[in-house]
Amino acid sequence: MKPLVLKNARIVDPSRNLDETGTIIVEHGVIVAAGADALNQGAPEGAETVDCNGLVATPGLIDAHVFVGEPGTEHTETIHSASLAAAAGGITSFMMMPDTHPPIDDIALVEFVLKTARDNAVVNVHPVGALTKALAGNEMTEIGLLKNEGAVAFTNGRHPVSDNRVLRRAMTYARSFNAVVSLEPRDRYLSDNGVMNEGLFASWLGLAGIPREAEIIPLERDLRLAALTGARYHAALISVPESVEAIRVARERGAFVSSGISINHLTLNENDIGEYRTFFKLSPPLRHEEDRRQMVEALKNGLIDIIVSSHDPQDVDTKRLPFSDSEDGAIGLETMLSAALRLHHSDDVPLMRLIDAISTKPAQLFDLDAGTLKPGAKADITLIDLDEPWLVTQEGLVSKSKNTTFENARFSGRAVRTFVSGKCVFQAD
Repeated sequence: MKPLVLKNARIVDPSRNLDETGTIIVEHGVIVAAGADALNQGAPEGAETVDCNGLVATPGLIDAHVFVGEPGTEHTETIHSASLAAAAGGITSFMMMPDTHPPIDDIALVEFVLKTARDNAVVNVHPVGALTKALAGNEMTEIGLLKNEGAVAFTNGRHPVSDNRVLRRAMTYARSFNAVVSLEPRDRYLSDNGVMNEGLFASWLGLAGIPREAEIIPLERDLRLAALTGARYHAALISVPESVEAIRVARERGAFVSSGISINHLTLNENDIGEYRTFFKLSPPLRHEEDRRQMVEALKNGLIDIIVSSHDPQDVDTKRLPFSDSEDGAIGLETMLSAALRLHHSDDVPLMRLIDAISTKPAQLFDLDAGTLKPGAKADITLIDLDEPWLVTQEGLVSKSKNTTFENARFSGRAVRTFVSGKCVFQAD
């Protein structure tokens, strides 16, 4: 591979609190220099030079919450197709949830994901191990063996763990291996009959609502158990300000806790459901506009750690149904960055904090070799045009499934080149 020189780029690297115009030099897939003075040592002989005038160079983006249909439901998404969608969205690494058929609950499945990714994926794919066998919530998996094989965290995916003894035992065991336990706080009994946010709008639509307590109550339980066991706990998807407050209090008490939020819940609200638009049926449900505004503020202040796409491909058979009967979930690998840039363009969140939330911070939380442009790091780099206009169309999406919440949305800003270990895996037309 020829050396690579990216010159005249605005380099935004939260790992070094760096925002300056300069050059990035890559050799053998590794960053040699990145900054205003990088060219002082001269460009490597025979290097490919890219003039990035007007572009922002960031550490490769990371999506910490991605569902993939392989193995079991490859018609919705494969590891290969998900990696292509990720690259198109500027994402160089994603964490794959264990909700497959069969679930990723033993080392053979972890090996399968890693091998398939090595053979077919154009970005880095990190499997997340199942916290309990078959995701049933009854018996914990072999966390130590799965972590040694390559699982970067442990979750029960879409399935709540209702048994407190099982969860306490799993957290205690995970702590022994310094493993992160990542859960979606959701009370199955308060949420199972609901299909959208509980409130006046749900009543107008005649739809059963999901109260915010369906998130808050299990989250507070999780936080208490995390403090009790000393485990590293990550609230994978939160959506209401009360959850932010609960996490803040837990941190003050000394618990090792962090949180993530879907880009959908930062840029959309329950009114977007409109006339029963099933692409907006999500878990957790889209909330009030005031909730969204407060979550944006919490992200800005660092009370929410990371942004995820919560990429969840569904086909027409599960989405083109009456709202109450359709499955939850939307794809998001290709639109996460552009949707996040809305918060930058509106001056709600500084660009440095946005890049931190979708690159540096997830790398730190999950111990990934990524999220930085410092010399010696892998050359995972995203080049972003902050102002390029584009329209989201189903025909233009790379993902095998097309259930996007941003269909026909007009964005300003997108990834124009994506590099993984110095190799260009995506270049915009």
